[in-house]
Amino acid sequence: MNKDSCAFAVSSSGKRCVLEKNVRRSGEEVFVCSTSHIDTNHVTNWIESDRCLEACGLERNVLGISSDSLLDSQFMQKLCSTQCYTGCPNIVDLYFNLAIGEGVYLPSLCQTRGDNKRRGMSEIRSLGYVAPGPTVPAKLMVDGSPAMAPTPTGPY
Repeated sequence: MNKDSCAFAVSSSGKRCVLEKNVRRSGEEVFVCSTSHIDTNHVTNWIESDRCLEACGLERNVLGISSDSLLDSQFMQKLCSTQCYTGCPNIVDLYFNLAIGEGVYLPSLCQTRGDNKRRGMSEIRSLGYVAPGPTVPAKLMVDGSPAMAPTPTGPY
């Protein structure tokens, strides 16, 4: 498959295709379309349409597969748009699985509004584990003096 149709495509075996950049000894950059180890759900021989790429805020020449774009609020707005979310199941499936890998449920993230959207982004940044901060500053005291951190007991 050529580089202009590789990103967001699915192979005949149902694996996601990935555009990679290799640098030859001469310094020349060569783009190669490879098959990843990532399975799709019931999709084979698929080249994503330009309409879906535009609706979902994606570019044809993106390298690799990454969840980093889930941190971009403008991208998330497009991904969660009706045109993308209901009309581009291959792209939504990819980002659904990337979000799950980060400990976040994409439909919930798309439904959040206002400040909650920032919390959704912070959940992705922290791999889904967001602990609430203390409501009052606290000092740990033992016998009237500050407590020390425990001493490691094993070999490190």
